[in-house]
Amino acid sequence: MKKEEEKPEEEVVHLRREIGLLSAVSFIIGTVVGSGIFIAPKGVLMNSGSVGLSLLVWALSGVLSLFGALCYAELGTSFTKSGGHYTYLLETLGPLPAFLRLWAEFLFIRPAVASYVSLAFGRYVVEPFFEPCAAPVALIKLVSILGVTFVVAVNCWSVTMASRTQVTLTFIKMFALVLIIVPGVMALAKGKTENFQNGFELKAITLDRIPLAFYNGLYAYGGWFYLNFVTEEVINPNRNIPLAIICSMVTVTVFYVLVNVAYYTMMTPVELLQSDAVAVTFANRALQGMSSVIPILVALSCLGALNGGFFGAPRMLFVGAREGHWPPIFSMIHIRRQTPLPAVLFLYPLVVLMLTRTEIYELINFASFSRWFFIALATLGMLIHRYRFPLHPRPFKVPLFIAVTFTVVCFFIVGLSLYSDPWNTGRSCALTLTGVPVYYVTIYRYLLPTRLRRIFDYCCRQLQVLLEVAQQEVKTY
Repeated sequence: MKKEEEKPEEEVVHLRREIGLLSAVSFIIGTVVGSGIFIAPKGVLMNSGSVGLSLLVWALSGVLSLFGALCYAELGTSFTKSGGHYTYLLETLGPLPAFLRLWAEFLFIRPAVASYVSLAFGRYVVEPFFEPCAAPVALIKLVSILGVTFVVAVNCWSVTMASRTQVTLTFIKMFALVLIIVPGVMALAKGKTENFQNGFELKAITLDRIPLAFYNGLYAYGGWFYLNFVTEEVINPNRNIPLAIICSMVTVTVFYVLVNVAYYTMMTPVELLQSDAVAVTFANRALQGMSSVIPILVALSCLGALNGGFFGAPRMLFVGAREGHWPPIFSMIHIRRQTPLPAVLFLYPLVVLMLTRTEIYELINFASFSRWFFIALATLGMLIHRYRFPLHPRPFKVPLFIAVTFTVVCFFIVGLSLYSDPWNTGRSCALTLTGVPVYYVTIYRYLLPTRLRRIFDYCCRQLQVLLEVAQQEVKTY
């Protein structure tokens, strides 16, 4: 211990606090704003039935996401470990729910989400070169894999480089949103309001479709929880986590509503519903001289969302391994790069494998059930922890009304998916529950045959030498 204390700071192996307020805001915005707002706002319109109600859904989805983000701001300042959902479930509800969240995240949630975003990146890079013909699927997948490889390489190389990449890509994607908003607002100021006439057509509203409209809206806002995955790397987390969450979610909500207003100034609801790439259709109408730029900006936006996911998600695996719920090799970091190299690399083959599958969009649908179920459990755990430990220090405390509202709505979304899509929801539940026997094998691994444990330990040691990684030498939480 004395030797470690005498080491120069730059030589001590640990994850450093390098994420300031700007990086934190960019990290959240850059992960939330992916492909959704550019290519799929029609899901909200389709299920809401009118222009006015769809804009209301976008605004309320932003408010609800802000509620969830504020709950996670309290959790992030109450429990100073990285790991996000996993850590909060572990601290409030116990190890089994936490392990199941970890299991579901790396078995299908993270590979499916990353594959979806990388395919959107590949499509927007390749398709402009083949218009008006269809682009080869194999080429789209190849470019998608190259995008994933680039993001993995950046996150393995340097935390600072990954953070700077995220800041740069966030500014680019905000520029893309401004490029859409400005001509839309200008057209609106000139009196182009015909698509907003009779905006609230109540005849088209059906109670069974309104929740689905919110489901689509909330999907576009997904990603507000990623900063909590890297709590131990945030400078002054008690101040910067709540501040970054509030700034980023308010900004995203305002921009999302304005972008949708801009869409409706140039497209009728029917035209919007017929478009598979709303931003491109908009650019062809409003930005004729710059229409070729939009696919590039959308591709870079997808790359930013992909980078944010690969930056945050491996920290959950890192913390899970540190707690003994995953092989210890994944709790190690590179001795020179100071990055969680094994945890980042572990995701890479899973995403590449998922990219080769044809059922990727189906996987996205049933991955959403587990995601929302565990988010609801985490905020429920926060409420239970408040009741059981009222004296626990909470530097940031969200109002009870906000926490209860968000938790109830999350469970409502989960219940709705059980009703509307029992097949995919059932499969998601079954896949998550396959983690139960794995959990008990992990906890009682000392009961495994000695020979099997020796082989496993030998493989871990060889991987440690090959990857040049070691356990952290200082406590960062």
